[in-house]
Amino acid sequence: MGGDHGPAETVAGAVTALRAHHVPVILVGDEPQVSGELRRHGATAEIPVVHADDAVPMAERGAAAATRATSSLAIGCRLVSSGEGGAFVSAGSTGAVVACAVRAIGRSGGVLRPALAVALPSLRGGASVLVDAGATADPSPAMMAQFALLGAGYARAVLGRAEPVVGLLSIGSEPGKGNRLSCQAEELLAALPLRFHGNIEGHDVLSGAVDVIVTDGFTGNVVLKNVEGCVQTALAMVAEAGIASPLRLAEVARRYDPQTHGGAALLGLRGTVVVAHGSSPAATIARACEMAYALAGHPATGMAATAATAVTAATAAELVT
Repeated sequence: MGGDHGPAETVAGAVTALRAHHVPVILVGDEPQVSGELRRHGATAEIPVVHADDAVPMAERGAAAATRATSSLAIGCRLVSSGEGGAFVSAGSTGAVVACAVRAIGRSGGVLRPALAVALPSLRGGASVLVDAGATADPSPAMMAQFALLGAGYARAVLGRAEPVVGLLSIGSEPGKGNRLSCQAEELLAALPLRFHGNIEGHDVLSGAVDVIVTDGFTGNVVLKNVEGCVQTALAMVAEAGIASPLRLAEVARRYDPQTHGGAALLGLRGTVVVAHGSSPAATIARACEMAYALAGHPATGMAATAATAVTAATAAELVT
């Protein structure tokens, strides 16, 4: 029911995920609307629907969303918590998804706040994990330290980095450069069992200089959307100038298109949650379902196993003091 185009595009994406990629799906939402969309695709006998009386508006804040016990977000998260669902995917409000997931699924032991991880293609090939990409706008330094460990676990498990290099996004590469939050986080990251590169700057985000880019959720979300917008603008300018092959430009655009990566994994929970872009069309929803299916079956994610390497709340508090 969430996102800018739900439920039409969500249902279409779920049908594609099932038929083209063999991902079993349960749809949660207003049963008459959802079943109507399934009929359009001739899929009423293929995908079960769990009815939800309520849907969380895109503009609603997370804390309020968590109290809507009969919303599609809350019910979807409870299906994961009960084991009836292996993972949860939504294109709804990020804050609402995070709040409902924390309440229904719960955080892994010692995790202070979950974080969104997005794999950004890098200039050197491969990808770098941006974390947090929007789950926690105002984290503490201890939360940032956990984001680093969660991101490193994700890089090991999903990207295959044996010893991921972690960088902290700041306004300068020199030690001690940045605002109070980044400076305190830098001290914590330097004390953790990580390959800590130190500070990186905005122009390093797509360079492949590090495997994990750590930042707060506010900055991370701005960075993510800025990357998407800048890539689209730059490629449009190159295409207009006629100085590159249209096929090559399309390939570069595809690498940075949200439709390609599907969504962001919400790390630090006892179950798998993927948050898709609010403007996701059917193809992106299908990709998000594929991603969630793969993560749910991965022995090193869950995302509980990635969180197992995170500092406990007590350890984080000790480091801060």
